Amino acid sequence: IIEKYRGMAPEGKLLPMYSNSTLNAYLKRIAKICGIERKLVYHCGRHTYATEITLAHGVPLETVSRMLGHNRITTTQIYAKVTDDKIGTDTQNLDSRIASRFTVAI
Repeated sequence: IIEKYRGMAPEGKLLPMYSNSTLNAYLKRIAKICGIERKLVYHCGRHTYATEITLAHGVPLETVSRMLGHNRITTTQIYAKVTDDKIGTDTQNLDSRIASRFTVAI
């Protein structure tokens, strides 16, 4: 991929940067070819990436924020929805960490 696009991007960038409207037009074409009826847009992909790919697999919110290019973590919180699965996984991890430190006597 790098060799294919080498020298095509302006201002010393590695890959060409497309506008939001261009990306959305491409996504619309891809959806039609694949028979996807849901409206696909670029920002839907950012939300999915933040929630399902990074946070759901344990990447810290601060890291996700940098990966998305945000200056403030509050911006990332808009994209990153906490899922029930994530809450369950985090609770299990916490239980595992503290189980050896505390005992319950009944």
